[in-house]
Amino acid sequence: MQHKPLSLYQVLICGAAIVTLSMGIRHGFGLWLLPVTQTQGWGRQEFGFAMAIQNLSWGFVGIFAGMVADRFGAFRVITAGAVIYGVGLLGMAWATDPWVFALFTGVIIGTAQAGTTYAVIYGVIGRNVPPEKRSWAMGVAAAAGSFGQFLMVPIEGLLISEMGWQTALVILSAATLLIVPLAWGLREPAFNAPGQVKRDQTIFQALKEALKYPSFQLLMAGYFVCGFQVVFIGVHMPSYLKDHGLPAHVASYALALIGLFNVFGTYIAGTLGQKMAKKKILAFIYAGRSVAIIFFLLAPLTPTSVYIFSSVMGLLWLSTVPPTNAAVAQIFGISHLSMLSGFIFFGHQIGSFMGVWLGGYLYDKTGSYDVVWYLAIALGIFAALVNLPVRESPIQRPSPQPA
Repeated sequence: MQHKPLSLYQVLICGAAIVTLSMGIRHGFGLWLLPVTQTQGWGRQEFGFAMAIQNLSWGFVGIFAGMVADRFGAFRVITAGAVIYGVGLLGMAWATDPWVFALFTGVIIGTAQAGTTYAVIYGVIGRNVPPEKRSWAMGVAAAAGSFGQFLMVPIEGLLISEMGWQTALVILSAATLLIVPLAWGLREPAFNAPGQVKRDQTIFQALKEALKYPSFQLLMAGYFVCGFQVVFIGVHMPSYLKDHGLPAHVASYALALIGLFNVFGTYIAGTLGQKMAKKKILAFIYAGRSVAIIFFLLAPLTPTSVYIFSSVMGLLWLSTVPPTNAAVAQIFGISHLSMLSGFIFFGHQIGSFMGVWLGGYLYDKTGSYDVVWYLAIALGIFAALVNLPVRESPIQRPSPQPA
């Protein structure tokens, strides 16, 4: 007897709402850089290090969160992630030592994000959405994360200005618990549970196969660059703008515009992924980012130029996510999709670590972000080139491997 999976709209509504909350909170962390460092008397390197650890923890734990979600279902992983998220935000508010701050902001919040964002949600999409709609559905979920940035970042800026940065974090801690009832909507029926999915490979066989496959390596290299660029810009651009004399609200509007235009960018990328080669979409996105950064640095820095740059970058921001994950599903299938998405995302987060940490480190050493901007340009060109040789056709397995 053939049983129906979760309905498409149930998966999209619940998954999109979870990503909206989780990513929306996360995208606003750059607004805390100056209030935290000024209150605590730290340099930007301390804050940047904590955010770098967060991205690394998110990526590393995401591998195992994906394994657990593939085996036991997304509901348990998302629920645990929501509770851990709340604890991490409280610790971020109350920590007075840089190492304690790094523990809560870095390790704990990073762990929470691993269980409440794309890799786990995309596993549910992969199991419950037919292949002909999969890239589009992933685009919708990514667009939700972008809408979360557009919606949440101005709210976070308002909370900080009206109630103080610590109270703002406590309020957001309570908001993360809204994820729990949403996760209930992603409980897959027993007959369609991840553990019931037919697998011809063990976890380690699937991982070994992927790591040895050149196209997986190239996608991972491109994702490294994606992480470097977006996290450096997301965390350090508010301070960069204030250093150049622009008022604080310009940074809030800039991050919100990135989120707004990313709604369109990720949806378009997901839709195009059903019709054209995903590697060409990815190459265009990475090259486009480098061009946008070059024009941003050459143009006079005004609120108008910031808003134009943010709008263009928004179109290219998380639009890498749907084609990258859809390519992984197309090449390797859906049996271990959450785990493989988590692993390739680890490459993204290594890049995020380098982007956010180098931003703070080189600023404290040189008094400028110029070197990191130049690195972001060069890496964008590199990522565009390495995505072009990717082979998207399903991998050919000689014979089923015993589980």
